[in-house]
Amino acid sequence: MKNRDSYSKIIAGTMTWGSWGKALSTPQMSALINYCLELGISTFDHADIYGGYTNEVEFGKALKESGIARDQIQLISKCGIQLVVDNRENKINHYQYDKDYIVWSVEQSLKHLQTDYLDLLLLHRPSPLMHPEQVADAINQLRKDDKIRDFGVSNFTPAQVALIESETEVQANQIECSLTQHKAFYNGILDDGIINNRMMMAWSPLGSYFRKKGKKHKRLRKVLKKLKKKYGATTTELLLAWLMMHPAGIHPVVGTVTKERLDLSVKASDLLLDTQDWFRLLVASQGHDVP
Repeated sequence: MKNRDSYSKIIAGTMTWGSWGKALSTPQMSALINYCLELGISTFDHADIYGGYTNEVEFGKALKESGIARDQIQLISKCGIQLVVDNRENKINHYQYDKDYIVWSVEQSLKHLQTDYLDLLLLHRPSPLMHPEQVADAINQLRKDDKIRDFGVSNFTPAQVALIESETEVQANQIECSLTQHKAFYNGILDDGIINNRMMMAWSPLGSYFRKKGKKHKRLRKVLKKLKKKYGATTTELLLAWLMMHPAGIHPVVGTVTKERLDLSVKASDLLLDTQDWFRLLVASQGHDVP
């Protein structure tokens, strides 16, 4: 892939920018894009399904209104999930990864985002019916036509990545990963990322900390209270800094539209935790000492 440093360390997740969340107007979305850039967040994460296949259209309008040059930002999008919505003839939610659909889906994303290319295309979720040759044929055509720069997957296990990579290189994997959901630390997904130099991204990087109460939350809150004082940092900064300490070089995909949260997300990039503090948080999350 092109230098992964060309993607911002913090990635702006757009899932809640439209009808699935805050329903930002075009001016509001345009202002948010500009604010992200001011902070150094230049990479924007999309999926064709967001907003019931409407988010990319709204973002495209906002990007045009913003006046930002295309080479100042990086656009990621995903394809493959077919939802039952009014603007599609689907009768059941399913996955589709034949060559023609992948190519068509990317062309729709380009049209909606008002751009000529995606910096990174991801297969959104693995399908039992995906065939690596079909995927490779689509990716090869999209590359040949300069419609995508890089290619990866999302929510794939190492075995599923290997299946696709039997025919075409997989340069990135976006997974769920956080202090409260860290299975990828132990199931080989992040190991695979390091071994094969994939760009690893984490959706829901703050996990369930701000959403769920319970024993785990109480344990974490106790440790975080001490660390907030020690590092002069907020909970958001500590949660993201913890995640970014992993040697896979994880890029958090931050879904907030709040300026304050975006500010804190960027600050987290400069926060380095002591190794023992990192493990204190892991132990608090797990509820037991490491073996």
